[in-house]
Amino acid sequence: MAVIETRAITKRFGDGPAAVDGIDLASADGEFLVLLGPSGCGKTTLLRMIGGLEPPTSGDVLIGGRVVTGLPPRARKIAMVFQSYALYPHMSVYNNIAFPLKAAKLPKAEQEKKVAWAAGILGIDPYLQRKPRQLSGGQRQRVALARALVRDPNVFLLDEPLSNLDAQRRASARDELQGFQRQIGTTTIYVTHDQVEAMGMGDRIAVINQGTIRQLGTPREIYDEPADTFVATFLGSPPMNLVPRDDLLIGFRPEQFSPAAGASGAFTTFPFHVHREEYLGAERLVYGETGPTKVVARFPITADVPVETGRTYEFAVPDGDLKIFDAASGLRRPGGAPKLVLR
Repeated sequence: MAVIETRAITKRFGDGPAAVDGIDLASADGEFLVLLGPSGCGKTTLLRMIGGLEPPTSGDVLIGGRVVTGLPPRARKIAMVFQSYALYPHMSVYNNIAFPLKAAKLPKAEQEKKVAWAAGILGIDPYLQRKPRQLSGGQRQRVALARALVRDPNVFLLDEPLSNLDAQRRASARDELQGFQRQIGTTTIYVTHDQVEAMGMGDRIAVINQGTIRQLGTPREIYDEPADTFVATFLGSPPMNLVPRDDLLIGFRPEQFSPAAGASGAFTTFPFHVHREEYLGAERLVYGETGPTKVVARFPITADVPVETGRTYEFAVPDGDLKIFDAASGLRRPGGAPKLVLR
């Protein structure tokens, strides 16, 4: 295992803005760290610089306390798995997994032992004699992980490895991948644009946009205490509601927005004019407006909250759940919310 660090690492392509702009980042030993952000935010470029596939314009990469900035990937003791599993179609699963061991000229008995160990961990023992075309997407993903695992890496770098799977298989693959990482305890950096993957698997999440880290924290910290309006609206489906007032933006999650008649303690009220409802099985989403601003309320299907399209209701948010942002910068303001009644 090893700690991964980047120190003021920057990458520029031509004369445009930096793809990665002076990022300082350090994992914990054995951590599952997720780089989360929209397409083009710099997360894959950052991962490729950590892996040695892309040279930084400036700054350093350290693995296990050692500067590896100028070293090729093979000298960094890392293993990488990408969106494309890059399995050799003419080789059996066994030979795909054993390929890096053969390249390293390990004795055959040692190769067999390592392949059996990796295949056992990932549950692909029955498929060792099959070809990749005979496997499902999830099975191919496990073969790619097994091929990386047999190299005994200090670090795993995973770039959207589940994006080729359908929704149902992605859910089971997330569980398998997280269980696998917990079992082997190898420091892992995982790139995704999918907030569900990030929230479900990461010990911590680094939210990246425009080449910089906007917030680094646990899934709960990122969701409950967003550092700015980008983080607030990138995580959550639907995202956090933001209601303007003077030079502020008042933020609250849809599940914190409910009829004022049932509110207790200190709370802030908002007029809520209902436009439409969505029934999603386990929950209901109610869309409407407070003043000219569109907002959403979320209720579990077990909650009896009668609302009618076209009517206006008084809804409330507990004051402790309100987040206050500066309207100009988007940054979170410290301290509690001012007392507000928005009508």
